[in-house]
Formats: sequence, C-alpha cells, structure tokens
Amino acid sequence: MTAPGQARMPTLFVPHGAGPCFFMDWNPPDAWNAMADFLKNVASTLPTRPSAIVMVSAHWIEPGFSVTSGAHPELIYDYHGFPPHTYELRYPAPGAPQLAARIAALLGQAQLPARQDGARGFDHGMFIPLKLMFPDAGIPVVQLSLRHDLDPQAHLDAGRALAALRDEGVLIIGSGMSFHNMRGYGDPRFGPVSDAFDRWLVQTVASAAPPREHALAAWEQAPSARLCHPPRAEEHLLPLMVVAGAAGEAGGQCVFSGRVMETTLSAFRFD
Repeated sequence: MTAPGQARMPTLFVPHGAGPCFFMDWNPPDAWNAMADFLKNVASTLPTRPSAIVMVSAHWIEPGFSVTSGAHPELIYDYHGFPPHTYELRYPAPGAPQLAARIAALLGQAQLPARQDGARGFDHGMFIPLKLMFPDAGIPVVQLSLRHDLDPQAHLDAGRALAALRDEGVLIIGSGMSFHNMRGYGDPRFGPVSDAFDRWLVQTVASAAPPREHALAAWEQAPSARLCHPPRAEEHLLPLMVVAGAAGEAGGQCVFSGRVMETTLSAFRFD
C-alpha cells in the first residue's frame, strides 16, 4: 500500500547514450540532443521528487545480484578513448546503505541471493544519465547489478521483488540501450533491423502485464532480436526486465524514440 501522502513512483528504462556523449562534441553535433532533452525532462514528469533511486546499470554484471552499499561511492569512468575533460565529470550523489540492505533482503526473500558491496562505485551507466535527469546530485542512489547469466526471467523476478519500493518514493530506473550491437551503429543496413525490434518492444511494453512478462522473458524470439542484441551482449536490454518486473500490473508505454547512428533507440515507462 502507498503511504498516505506518498505518490507511487513509475519505473523507467532509459537509454544512457554512448559513453559521455552528452558532455562532448559529436559529429553530427546534434546527434544526441533529442535524447538529452528527453532525459532532462524526466524529473518534471514524476509525481514528486524521488526519496531515493535504484539504478540498474548495464555496466555492472556480477555472478549474483549485488548492490552498492557505500555511503559515498566514487565514480567509475568505465569508458575509453574519450576527451580528457570527460574523465573529470562529477556526480557526488550519496549512497543509501540502509536502502541497500533492504534491497538485498527483499531479493533474498525472493530466493535471489544478493550481496552488498561497500567498495563499488557508480559507473557511467548511472552518472551519465542522472547528470541530466537530476543534475543537483542530491538524491541518494543505490546501484543494482545484473546477474552474469543474463537470464531474463531472473531479472523480471528481481524487479518484482523490489516493487514495494515504488510505494516509498523510490524511483527504479533501468539504464541501458534498446539496441546495442556495436557493429551495427552507423551502418544504415541496421536501420530496418532496429526498427523491427523496436516495434516489437513498443507493442510488448504496452501489452497487459502477464503476457508482457512472458514475451519479455522470451525476447530472443522477437524480430531481429539477436541482430540488435548479439549473444552474450544483451546486458543493455536486461535492465528493462527489472523495471518491467517492478512495474507489476502497471501499464507501459514508449516515452521516447529517436534515431541515432542509423538506429532507433527508445525509452519506456510503466505507471
């Protein structure tokens, strides 16, 4: 039950771009502008300011689920070959040790063992989009890892285990990319490929909850699925499973779609 005066938070799957793309020059110069504008506007669409954020990043994979439990995690600049100033970006959001412990307990109760990691920092899948979404860095954040087997059902189940947090003002965000074939970016032949998979994603997210989860668990059967997310490279899609699981019966919709590097990239929201 939602606490009196506390609005239930939606869950979100957002594209985090390419490395620090929003904070550097690009060719063409407006390549990432539409996505950046979407991210900058997310906070204004929420029912209230989140009490905390749980961020599921495509850039953290562990043998089992893990959560950051440090009070002041440092940033991990886990991108390579970008301009020097992008390694000086700052996002001093606090951690939330008590929330981390609660997340680990909720996952454990769902038979999904999770460990707390007090040393792990925030990777760019967290701080790059959040610098646009909540630039003041004042909201406590806990990162949740993916599990190395990349089992979609396990990630749907993990989201379902965390659904109660939505009633406590916690915003659950999946940070990834709806298309993530590195060889396909910039190749016009992958435009129709990404479009086919994106149409399936949009229709699936908008479907009723039980069929939605079944379809997402079997995402490999979608049109062009493995061309968009090659085998063992689907880590950028798996955060969507967590936020869809946390959505429960909530309706889903595509809230952003843009063309970048010849491919279609989308964001989804569940209310």
